[in-house]
Amino acid sequence: MTAPATRPAPGAKYLLLAMTIFLAVGGLLMVFSASAWNDFSATGNSYVHLTRQAIFLGVGLVALFVCSRIPVKYIRPIGWWMLIASDIALILVLTPLGVGKWGAVRAIDLGFATLQPAEFAKLGCVLVFAGIMADRSQRPTRALRDDVIVGSLAFGIPFVLLMVQPDMGMAMLLAFAVVLVLILGGLPGRYIAATLAAGAVAVPGLVAVNPHVRQRIESWIVSFVNPGADIQSAGYQALMSRYAFASGGIFGVGLGMARMKGGSLPAPETDFIFAIIGEELGLLGTAAVVIAFGLLCYAGVRIAMSTKDPYARLVAAGLTAIIVTQALMSMASVTGLMPVAGEPLPFVSYGGSSLVLNLACVGLILAVSRDPGRVVRAPGKARR
Repeated sequence: MTAPATRPAPGAKYLLLAMTIFLAVGGLLMVFSASAWNDFSATGNSYVHLTRQAIFLGVGLVALFVCSRIPVKYIRPIGWWMLIASDIALILVLTPLGVGKWGAVRAIDLGFATLQPAEFAKLGCVLVFAGIMADRSQRPTRALRDDVIVGSLAFGIPFVLLMVQPDMGMAMLLAFAVVLVLILGGLPGRYIAATLAAGAVAVPGLVAVNPHVRQRIESWIVSFVNPGADIQSAGYQALMSRYAFASGGIFGVGLGMARMKGGSLPAPETDFIFAIIGEELGLLGTAAVVIAFGLLCYAGVRIAMSTKDPYARLVAAGLTAIIVTQALMSMASVTGLMPVAGEPLPFVSYGGSSLVLNLACVGLILAVSRDPGRVVRAPGKARR
């Protein structure tokens, strides 16, 4: 990604921040709406999820502000430390410390909360590969072998650990983000083609040996053809989600009035919150969410293209990509356009790890927008 930067886009950072706040505050409202009835039935307190999500949002906003003030040259080492820490945490998920549901163990029980290391692994991977490709753009004659070894370890370890959980949705998101950074970083086409070919061979094999993932895909194929054929197993969630959208119509049944959240639709405040938005706010509400993510994507791309530093450009583009791609995967899963991946809707779904991490990603993109004219070189690399 070595093309000359376009003129600075000062309005892009405000648009990015505005869409982030809109989605996060709207998400807080929808988490309360989706969880209040079940919380009251279980505990007598309607505000359990709302209170926790509000705390997560406060922490996330602090993370956004802190990350937005970090000079780009200090972001580089963060990637490796975060990736190593997330790899260790992903291993701990496979121990008795790991907790999960519906056939997947994806979090660590901290007692007061749960931590999902996958969220931090995706950020670490983007930052690490952005550094690798930026260094190659500054020294294009450098031997490729060392980068291949380092890159294979940086991506391969978290990818395998995610597949073991299993969390194929996050694994695929990780792979997409890495490939995108490689493409934008200017990796020759033959290497990109080889990478994609290796993925095309590996993924079917991983699916074949993973019963949980295979069942999800088979159920999606069956329910796509006949929505009611698999209602007794994995197709139940997808069918209930369709009922929610059908009930909402264009204008929705009204905020707080969704019927599917009362036990019919699993995980209404997390994986399937987009279905609750569709039922309560209708097509207009879901369109507002889609438009918000579209504007967020535009703002992130404008910020990336307005900076001269290859590393900063790849960081902004890569982080924008993982946020928007995860949103697309979440919405596609809920609407039946792809198998249920179990991915939260960024900024909107309940969950501390996802909310805090995505707000931190926005902060790092804003950090790039603060100094678009400076070229930052890796520590220890002299200017030639």
